[in-house]
Amino acid sequence: MVTQGMQSGNKKGLSELFARLKFLFLAIVVYRLGTHIPVPGIDPEQVAQLFNQNQGTILGMFNMFSGGALERMSILALGIMPYISASIIMQMMTALTPSLEQLKKEGEAGRRKISQYTRYLTVGIAAVQAFAMVAGMAGQGMAYAGVPMFSFYLIAVVSLITGAVFMMWLGEQVTERGIGNGISMLIFAGIVAGLPTAVGQAFESAKTGDLHLLALLAIGFAAVAIVWFVVRMERGQRRITIQYARRQAGRQAYSAQTSHLPLKINMAGVIPVIFASSILLFPASIAQWFGSAAEGKTGEIIQEIALAIGPGQPLNFVIFAVLIVLFCFVYTAMMYNPKEVADNLKKGGAYIPGVRPGEQSARYIDKVLTRLTVVGSIYIAAVALLPQFLVVSANIPFYLGGTSLLIVVVVVMDFMSQVQSHLMSHQYDSIMKKANLQSYGRGAR
Repeated sequence: MVTQGMQSGNKKGLSELFARLKFLFLAIVVYRLGTHIPVPGIDPEQVAQLFNQNQGTILGMFNMFSGGALERMSILALGIMPYISASIIMQMMTALTPSLEQLKKEGEAGRRKISQYTRYLTVGIAAVQAFAMVAGMAGQGMAYAGVPMFSFYLIAVVSLITGAVFMMWLGEQVTERGIGNGISMLIFAGIVAGLPTAVGQAFESAKTGDLHLLALLAIGFAAVAIVWFVVRMERGQRRITIQYARRQAGRQAYSAQTSHLPLKINMAGVIPVIFASSILLFPASIAQWFGSAAEGKTGEIIQEIALAIGPGQPLNFVIFAVLIVLFCFVYTAMMYNPKEVADNLKKGGAYIPGVRPGEQSARYIDKVLTRLTVVGSIYIAAVALLPQFLVVSANIPFYLGGTSLLIVVVVVMDFMSQVQSHLMSHQYDSIMKKANLQSYGRGAR
């Protein structure tokens, strides 16, 4: 009877896991199908010509993050970036605005209210980005001839906003009913979709002699080494020793216990890289589109700006690295409060050996966290920029993105950990059921 109960519990747990995996797979399929639905009124031949003329520029990099939707000028061309930007803006405002911070502490109702504000902000950001994108396309003659400009603007802007809102909704559904963070999984799917093409281009370049075979092998070895380094760094922790005082509960005495407070090297994850990329990509893309449409000296100035902050340029490296380091510190400060951790340790009767509880413990944790963030931010910036240095120095005819590589590895690690946690939780449930059945049997006897 106990064995049958455990088997039924395991089957139920596996069926739930498979249902979540199936929903994740279907969501990715729907997303990939959506990237092939074009915006009404756009001439696909003009779009293809634009991307052929701008290969290896900021448009190609932005197209990678959209999963190829920008190249096809799909209704999902804006991707998930408006929602990411809105989410991080709201997190910053929550940390800086007392009213929003109080709303966050109100529990589930407060979180729902903040989520609602985030959705409204997403629509606003998507509207601004959609209008700028449509204006750039109209200025370069990508609309079909004979289509009224007002109708073209209205339909195209509404289509792009709808696509961004759909991506936001789909990401939330994956988080709730699938496995892993929905936003990260959609970005992961968009990046991985372009990997077969990149690998095919690499082998084709080696076959035609544009890329030496040894250089191709070196690139593959470098990619494997970077993946290994990212995995090691993401699992790296600094454990602060925590001592629990000896307690007396009635006649029962509990001896002093030792535990650890784990602090990850990279507390912010891939959020700084994604946000830095979105900030750097979109202004450069807009400058490039409007620079091509503008005439005279104004157009030349805008194109020079777009070229200066484009991939492979020194200014791009500097701005990207500064943004990553900045957002690492900002996001870590928002997500981890040393004073709150120190207060919780003090309330729980725990202390750090050699450090007084309270304010001194908070300063000690903050000092350790700052050092870890310095190392983590340098590590993220190095991983994001190193492949770009290889592209520039080796003149590789295809783009190997450190940002995309970092996102893919971190998302896969998070996905595997969540799958393992689901399996472990169901095994734990079956063990608890077994224990309850055995105790019930002993009581009956």
